[in-house]
Amino acid sequence: PKWFLKLNPAGTVPVLAEQDGGSGSGSEVFPDSELILDYVSQHTNIGDNIDGDKVQMWRKNIAEKIIPIGKRAVLGGSRDDLFNLLEELDGDVEGTFLCGDEISVADCAAFPFLWRINDEFGLDRDSTPRLKEWLDRCTETKPFQTTIQRAWWWWW
Repeated sequence: PKWFLKLNPAGTVPVLAEQDGGSGSGSEVFPDSELILDYVSQHTNIGDNIDGDKVQMWRKNIAEKIIPIGKRAVLGGSRDDLFNLLEELDGDVEGTFLCGDEISVADCAAFPFLWRINDEFGLDRDSTPRLKEWLDRCTETKPFQTTIQRAWWWWW
C-alpha cells in the first residue's frame, strides 16, 4: 500500500516506525531488522547486564554465517555446511540464553532463523545440545512465541 511505501520506499519488512512522543522530533523509521535491533538495544533495558561484545559476536555470526548458509540449505544446498556451523556455534552459547542468563538482542536476532532451521531440518540434541535447549526455552517464552510463523514460503 502507498502508506507503507512512504515509510519504506523499498517495500521490505520488517519496519519499525517510532512516532513523535511530544519531543517535536517527528517520527523515525527503521526499515531493517538490524536497525530495529540497534534501536531496541539503545532504547530498552533488554540485555543491559550482558557483555556487548558477546552480543555483537552473535549478531555478526547470524548475519554473516547462519543466514547465508541456512538460506542455501533451505533452497537445496548443502546441509552439512549448515550443521557443521551449528555444531561450531553451539559451544558459544554462554548461559540460559545465547549470551548469558537474560534475553538480549542476540537472541532476538537469532531466534527466527534458528527456529526456521529447526522447523525445516530439526536441530540434533546430540550435536547441538546448547542451541537445542536455547531454542526450546525461547519457544516456550511468550515474546518469542508471538513471532513464530507457520508459513515461510516468502522468507529467506
